[in-house]
Amino acid sequence: MNFWQKKSILTWLLSPLSLLFWLISQGRKWLFNKKILKSYRSSIPVLVVGNISVGGNGKTPVVIWLVEQLQQQGIKVGVISRGYGGKNKQFPQLVTAQSDPKQMGDEPVLIAQRTQVPVAISPNRQQSIECLLQQFELDLIVTDDGLQHYALARDIEWVVIDGERRFGNGFVLPAGGLRELPSRLEKVQAVICNGGIAKQGECLMRLEPEFAVNLKTNERKPLSDFSQKDVIALAGIGYPPRFFKMLQGYNIQLVASHSFADHQSYSLAIIQPLAKDNLPLLMTEKDAVKCYAFAQENWWYIPVSAKFSEKDTAYLLNPILTLLGLERKENE
Repeated sequence: MNFWQKKSILTWLLSPLSLLFWLISQGRKWLFNKKILKSYRSSIPVLVVGNISVGGNGKTPVVIWLVEQLQQQGIKVGVISRGYGGKNKQFPQLVTAQSDPKQMGDEPVLIAQRTQVPVAISPNRQQSIECLLQQFELDLIVTDDGLQHYALARDIEWVVIDGERRFGNGFVLPAGGLRELPSRLEKVQAVICNGGIAKQGECLMRLEPEFAVNLKTNERKPLSDFSQKDVIALAGIGYPPRFFKMLQGYNIQLVASHSFADHQSYSLAIIQPLAKDNLPLLMTEKDAVKCYAFAQENWWYIPVSAKFSEKDTAYLLNPILTLLGLERKENE
């Protein structure tokens, strides 16, 4: 929400509720720290990729990057997710590349498609982990989101922040967009800054597109093929302006930009009226997984990949390898 980015009269009107939210969340966290509330400890290490704010900060690209890096090291990884946005009501559930994102959630299906690793969903992370361990031999569990899910014990915590929006007005919900205060970052193993300028101690991540993929034919084109051309864009992610800005950075002329809610469910009736004058329609990969069944010939999605410097890559991976008793293999 835009008002979360600055302080206003509404901020101060909602501040008592934010204080109540903070007190309740801190009290719950204290109960887990004091072992009054029990946390589940997995039989294999768990790494959480989460955030302290609401909205799309780029966790899923980090999860995909991490899984791909660990696969290169010969590490067997399983991923768990809440499955937010899916209609499925029976948990836990295994997610595959062929799963219906309307049932399982767009992000778990996207992770399964990009990485081919075992993925399970459930609001109860213990259920997901036990589901995976019963069927697969794994070395590490990566959880997409769940930093505040203290019912799950974890070995490593990463937090992803938006390098441009950062912490907004600094208030927790509902006066601001924070789930926890920035002081929480002092206790995590890595802070990943998505775009913008990374501060000292943060790892800078860039989300880089490489090509456009046709939803109907799977044809690939370099983004430069769309340069100086009129297109229509849509994005149903946590922060759609990031996608539109990326396209404009390639000199793509956006005739119209349509923002949808994160995890938006699509249909042909929703999207077809947006694609006017037979112009190419560009969308995110997360949107595309929900549109294959009714895709049109001029619909394209833009996959993005997380990129880190060699120094930051080593900083992020070495503690994991140490935890697993391994040494890093240099990529050829």
